[in-house]
Amino acid sequence: MNFNFLAVFVAALIPMVFGFVWYHPKVLGTVWMKANNFKEDDLKGGNMAIIFGISFILSLLLAFYMNFITIHQTHIYSALMDMANVEAIENINTEVGADYANMMAKYGHNFRTFKHGALHGFLASIFFMLPILGTNALFERKGWKYIAVNAGYWTVCLMIMGGIVCAWV
Repeated sequence: MNFNFLAVFVAALIPMVFGFVWYHPKVLGTVWMKANNFKEDDLKGGNMAIIFGISFILSLLLAFYMNFITIHQTHIYSALMDMANVEAIENINTEVGADYANMMAKYGHNFRTFKHGALHGFLASIFFMLPILGTNALFERKGWKYIAVNAGYWTVCLMIMGGIVCAWV
């Protein structure tokens, strides 16, 4: 199963680009700052190159994993891994390789749309991201506004990331 690394790279940019808009003071930045009890001075300082660099690396990991969440065909490949090694799957002259090639020829492009990827991004945000973010926020004694602002941000990001990764065949 080949990954589209360009799609992963572009999808990894989404949290950074969208974050500039979402957390802008004229959008939800002021609400987010109040929910965190931040003042303008609290956000000054820090090495922004390191912050954005590490954030991009983490976004790359997330975008890479969106392949497994949004693209059903990756599961065909992994299902066959129990039956043979990678070389046998990729060699069309083996029985497993021929089965894999036939399956991909017939079903390789099913559910490979932006809309389908966005749906899986939404589901991942509700069933995976929200419980983690919500649990952390509760123990950090953050309010519902904090959860809503951050969960909304990640829901939109995961939907766009999932859409890009899924649709770019």
